[in-house]
Amino acid sequence: MKRVLRGARLFTGERMLDDHGLVLEGERITAVVPAPAVPADAEVLELPEGALLVPGFFDAQVNGAGGVLFNETPTVEAALAIAAALRRSGTTGLLPTFITDDPARMRQACEASLQAMDRPSSGVWGLHLEGPFISGERPGVHEPRFIRAPDASDLDDLTALAARLASQRGRLLVTLAPERVDDAVLGRLASAGVVLSAGHTAASYERARESLAAGVRGFTHLFNAMPPLQGRQPGPVVAALESEEAWCGVIVDGVHVHPAMLRLLLRLKRPGKVFLVTDAMPPVGTDATSFSLYGHTILRREGRLVTENGTLAGADIDMVTAVRHCVRLLGLPLEESLRMASLYPASYLGLEDHLGRLAPGYRADLTLLGPDLTVLATWVGGEAQWYSAR
Repeated sequence: MKRVLRGARLFTGERMLDDHGLVLEGERITAVVPAPAVPADAEVLELPEGALLVPGFFDAQVNGAGGVLFNETPTVEAALAIAAALRRSGTTGLLPTFITDDPARMRQACEASLQAMDRPSSGVWGLHLEGPFISGERPGVHEPRFIRAPDASDLDDLTALAARLASQRGRLLVTLAPERVDDAVLGRLASAGVVLSAGHTAASYERARESLAAGVRGFTHLFNAMPPLQGRQPGPVVAALESEEAWCGVIVDGVHVHPAMLRLLLRLKRPGKVFLVTDAMPPVGTDATSFSLYGHTILRREGRLVTENGTLAGADIDMVTAVRHCVRLLGLPLEESLRMASLYPASYLGLEDHLGRLAPGYRADLTLLGPDLTVLATWVGGEAQWYSAR
């Protein structure tokens, strides 16, 4: 059965279109047509006047949401609950993120991500392992006793997991500290399809550049859990800024990175290489004032999630809020802000052939925004969920 979504402005991922309809069949987009050319045999859904239909947002770094923390319960049910909670903020695809923890729990998270991908329209596209192969000098809130270097068993497990995820069109993203992993290991993982990202690192500028040549593709929450910029020690941040090919994930919440630094980043990087992540934690989408991580209480205070000693512990933001911040704090065009939340993260993970655009053959993962950039509805694999009266 053909369905047509009509009446809203469309952002295709490249340009804005007025007076057009989006034709869906099953979980795919089959056409973008002028309103008068809507197929006569299609079921037409009139969208609210003044709304904007855009590619669904994709978040490559989500620790939790809706009161659920993936580390606390590394199960398929937890991954699905996090994905469902974030749909209200426009996220239709994500990588549940498991941070540095006990190896047995990490294996549970790996299996849970595979099972979640098997569920129709789950919104889960794989797994992000943020650690445990990170720097003890830049752990952030990660538990130091679980930080370690990879061994032969880890490499076998990660390459096998990447292959299993890829067979379902999913991805394995691993954040690691390049100074903890040699080039041969980086090359083996990258060749196996693991997307490698430098983060929680104290690497020198030179080592960061070497790791990019060896297979590292990007940087996790650039600027955070890394050495600050220094004149004689440029560090990994300058390696990221200087590289034409390196991707940079950023948290645009006005807390993790000063807006001036983000504006500088966007001037220096070529278009398409900076994308949004939330680093969301369980309070996102709830009224909770605290949660537990590694048995410690994390407090929600004025837009921050912090330990009792003030260390940031993830972020209190969702993707549609990050898009609004790009427009209002950074002064970016809406079109570019939307690409940073959809097309660019999909491209980073090699999923741009079926996510991040409104185009024939692409998956019908969609977000409907109101004039104030609030989320009215989402479609995941063509299945609609409304959050506001039409």
